[in-house]
Amino acid sequence: MNKILLLICCLLTGLTFAQTAQKHPDTSGKDWKPLFAADLSDAGFPKGIWSVENGVLTATQDIPIWTKKTYKNFILDLEFKNAPGTNSGVFVYCSDTANFIPNSVEIQIADDYSDQWSKAPASWQCGAFFGHKPAILPKVVKSAGEWNRYTITCQGKNVTVLLNGQLVNQIDMSLWTSGKNNPDGSTIPNWLNKPWAELPNEGYVGFQGKHAGAPIYFKNMKIKELK
Repeated sequence: MNKILLLICCLLTGLTFAQTAQKHPDTSGKDWKPLFAADLSDAGFPKGIWSVENGVLTATQDIPIWTKKTYKNFILDLEFKNAPGTNSGVFVYCSDTANFIPNSVEIQIADDYSDQWSKAPASWQCGAFFGHKPAILPKVVKSAGEWNRYTITCQGKNVTVLLNGQLVNQIDMSLWTSGKNNPDGSTIPNWLNKPWAELPNEGYVGFQGKHAGAPIYFKNMKIKELK
């Protein structure tokens, strides 16, 4: 499909060209670094919870893994695979790993085709900013057992999310001045009661562990710091 025809299709379906014509980055350049060392020696987590086998990272319990370094402006690129019923997430801008839930931004990972999560609120489904903004495009995530790719770009208060080649979300954190209600008036879960406008634009990067009884798998996790 050429670009003119694609643009016409976008206009007819109400999508923007940016939502359909995105590309994941080439992470082979020297500016791209592994998020974690192969032996996880530079990661923060309780011993025995997270492990890597054949390049795939996974956890045995619902305890996050964190970078020991904080990141300010960056692009995070990774692949993830759901199991049936997976509910997990990627945390950015975490300023307090001991109390991370209200002190970070979570980009949701979920098996949107499972009975449980297909019926969950839209802001709890894959590609959402959890509890704050549903994905622009629903069900871009692949079925359980297939690998997906996320590219998450954080620049100041602006965060964008690319999933499997499509722009599925973007946010300006400065608009979230309330810890109770989103800008569209919807209610924020009460355990996320810190306004995102007040969160720092720098923090640890982390992944949620084996949440809700279903595992999550990650691989090819790389990060590029931006000026």
